[in-house]
Amino acid sequence: MVKVGIVSLGCSKNLVDSERMLYKLHGGFALEADAALSDVAIINTCGFIQSAKEEAIETILEFTALKKEGKVKRIVVTGCLAERYNKELLTEFPEVDAVVGLGSEDKIAEIIASLDDSPKLMMGDKCNLPLSGGRISGTLSFISYLKIAEGCDNCCTYCAIPQIRGKMRSVPMETLVSEAAELAKSGVKELNIIAQDITRYGEDLYGECKLPELLEKIAEISGIQWIRLLYCYPERITDKLIDTINKTDKIVKYLDIPIQHCDGEILQRMNRPGDEQSLRALIAGLRAKIPGIILRTTLITGFPGETDEKFSCLCEFVSDMKFDRLGCFPYSAEEGTPAASFPDQIDDEIKLKRAEIITDTQSVIMGQNNNKYLDSELVVLTEGFDRYAECFFGRSYMDAPDIDGKIFFTTEEHNKPYPGDYVTVRITETLDLDLLGFRND
Repeated sequence: MVKVGIVSLGCSKNLVDSERMLYKLHGGFALEADAALSDVAIINTCGFIQSAKEEAIETILEFTALKKEGKVKRIVVTGCLAERYNKELLTEFPEVDAVVGLGSEDKIAEIIASLDDSPKLMMGDKCNLPLSGGRISGTLSFISYLKIAEGCDNCCTYCAIPQIRGKMRSVPMETLVSEAAELAKSGVKELNIIAQDITRYGEDLYGECKLPELLEKIAEISGIQWIRLLYCYPERITDKLIDTINKTDKIVKYLDIPIQHCDGEILQRMNRPGDEQSLRALIAGLRAKIPGIILRTTLITGFPGETDEKFSCLCEFVSDMKFDRLGCFPYSAEEGTPAASFPDQIDDEIKLKRAEIITDTQSVIMGQNNNKYLDSELVVLTEGFDRYAECFFGRSYMDAPDIDGKIFFTTEEHNKPYPGDYVTVRITETLDLDLLGFRND
């Protein structure tokens, strides 16, 4: 059989698309875990910001080199970069055999079966991207993602996602509950709820946000032990959602809230509501209402019009808020977005320097936060064994897969855990942004 492998770049939402393509392929092709060893390599790209585009192009170049060496026979490029720059990809990379838009991913098996020496451009309506269907896991077997909606209606001025992915389309609740139940049957214990903005879930189908109701139904599924909420829009975190998080033990006390900035004028130019005062009130309220809540956010530095004074205010805000987790990116002027044509664009060097300052500030905060857990006990979901460090590792409720830190721990010889086991770890040391300890159950 023809061997097919997938390289999935970018976010977890893209990973779900890759898993659905694998499911479409598994009957007629041999699936190869290492795409570099396959006959046909599918590169599922990200095209959100400049750094993601550069990573995608580097990956394509790596596989074109493998093809020239005769190690890979065919290359298929799909995902956001393919949706956004389809014709350019065929022109710039003649070694690519097919460029497949989001709306044609559902036909991936037929497309691969039809590959020949004539490059193919397959661009179905992006709204045809499947919102449900079978999946073959691309993660550890006990961790998975549940994509509850596709596309976005927020239309932030810096973001190309609405152009790439289209309008928000929620998945019917009964479909999601059924998918979550199937994932639980397959051994999934941690379910991460994802979308471009999960706090808008259901508005298009039901006329209002139905995220709390969805979470309550998922929490009833046997086998699911942790439910994590990623990508929450700050102004849409309602009292009802807070109450649901508080009363539902399976929902881990962790919220990912990308605020992007704190300055009211900058947020307005981003087409985002709120200002520093409202954000401070939100954060204080969440910490008061949800004891032990872990707050993650994302910031953009160097957005057009960000003066030295506005950046200084952002630095002060970060220092005051002491977010538990934080990512910071320099602004990327994406063609076709309103912000790309704004006046007062900022030099790349300044944008990068500002991002580094925020990141350094956050590193100090996280180091201080980690010291609070010394000599405490945390429940850890075991992920594996590190042969070099000669210890096990995993994550507590405070850390999301792939984006946050780890907890490394030792254990008695007779008490070794398996991947997927929940264990209690007493924290004894900190190491950069990670924690170290020993199993204590």
